[in-house]
Amino acid sequence: MKLTVRYFASLREALGPAETVELAAPATLAALRDHLIARGGRHAEVLARGRAVRCALNQAMADESAVLADGAEVAFFPPVTGG
Repeated sequence: MKLTVRYFASLREALGPAETVELAAPATLAALRDHLIARGGRHAEVLARGRAVRCALNQAMADESAVLADGAEVAFFPPVTGG
């Protein structure tokens, strides 16, 4: 399935504003995060399991157990985001 992944605040500075990711279905937000971490480099650094990262699925806050669907929009951002 194809997903649009958007990054905000410090994650956006490290990874850019957005990217398209292909992931085998079925998958959860946790599986997507693990997939991105497995890429290594900056993805592994800023999305590491020890770091606090919040998620949104289709513009609604979600926990990592949320199930993804083809065409979904996922956002990752730090817990506190300034305006």
